[in-house]
Formats: sequence, structure tokens, C-alpha cells
Amino acid sequence: MTAIDLSKPQVFLPQSTPTLRVVAMPSDCNYSGDVFGGWIMGQVDIAGSIPALHRAKGRVVTVAVNSFVFKEPMFMGDIVSFYAEIVKVGKTSITVSVDVYAQRDPAKPVCVKVTEAWLTYVAIDDDRKPRLVPPAD
Repeated sequence: MTAIDLSKPQVFLPQSTPTLRVVAMPSDCNYSGDVFGGWIMGQVDIAGSIPALHRAKGRVVTVAVNSFVFKEPMFMGDIVSFYAEIVKVGKTSITVSVDVYAQRDPAKPVCVKVTEAWLTYVAIDDDRKPRLVPPAD
């Protein structure tokens, strides 16, 4: 039986389907196996854009990273799950929250919440100008 560290509350993946799942590979890490913060930020932006482009029914661009908090380190080999959810829709903008979890050590499975972020996207037209977000279905 695996011992549980009672000094930290146990973390579980959300019950919903992740927007994006990836494995942190050696090219995503520094020489000691720690994942680059910029790589995580890029993946968060991809995950956040997915619900935004579906809601906008077309192209969106990132206009703001409203908040970004690294809570725990991420390591090479971690299975990383990104959960993105729309929190606000404006005339041309969509704000999305993204929660990131890492699962590691298959011999003694551990799940940690590594990042929380809020990003704002703007729907754009073919000329790259802001356009109205269509009404919800």
C-alpha cells in the first residue's frame, strides 16, 4: 500500500474531460528535468483558446494573460492535464480560466495542481479586426 503524505491535502483530477493532455518531454525541460515555465504558458494558451474559438465560432487571438500562478513545479515525464472553462463573454472578448494538473510517478501515483491562469481572447475576422462574438446556441 502506498503511504499518503498527510502534510499536503491529496489532489485529484477534476471529473470533467480535460481540454488538452500532454506529456512533458526532455525538450520541454532544462538540464535538470524541470519543465520550462514558458512551455507551460504556451500550453495553457493553447488549452484556453480551444473553448474560446468554439464559443466565438471562429478565429481568436490572445489579448491578455489576466493572471498566471505557478503553484508546484512540473517535471519531465509528468502527464499534464489542462482544464479550460469560459468564465466571461463580452462583445468581442472571451475570458477563460485554465487549471493545470500533473500526474507523476506511476509506481506511487501523485497528482498535483501546478498552475492556475485566466486569459482573455478576442474574436477576429478575416482582416484580423475584432468582431462580435455570436450569441450562444
